[in-house]
Amino acid sequence: MSAPLIVSIPHRLGRDEAIRRLKSGLSRAAASVPVLNVDEESWEGDRMMFRVRALGQAAHGQVDVADDHVRLEVTLPWLLQRFAEAAQAAIKHRGRLLLEKRP
Repeated sequence: MSAPLIVSIPHRLGRDEAIRRLKSGLSRAAASVPVLNVDEESWEGDRMMFRVRALGQAAHGQVDVADDHVRLEVTLPWLLQRFAEAAQAAIKHRGRLLLEKRP
């Protein structure tokens, strides 16, 4: 099994607001990426577990929400590992937009 892809995104929202935004964020992100489907998403406290499918390949992971950052860890199948660097950049960008402090 390969090493997981880990992305940490800082925020200044506080844990509760970050969770509130993330609860709708995964589905919205998947809706804007035609090859990405969310198969499962469940929350246990400050942790979201998920399973997604892209290009016919399943990936699973978790998102841990802290007061000042969000940590995403996802295990990609070998076919999707080739896109790990691009995926990491896209996750960081979309995560920053979602967690950006708005007036």
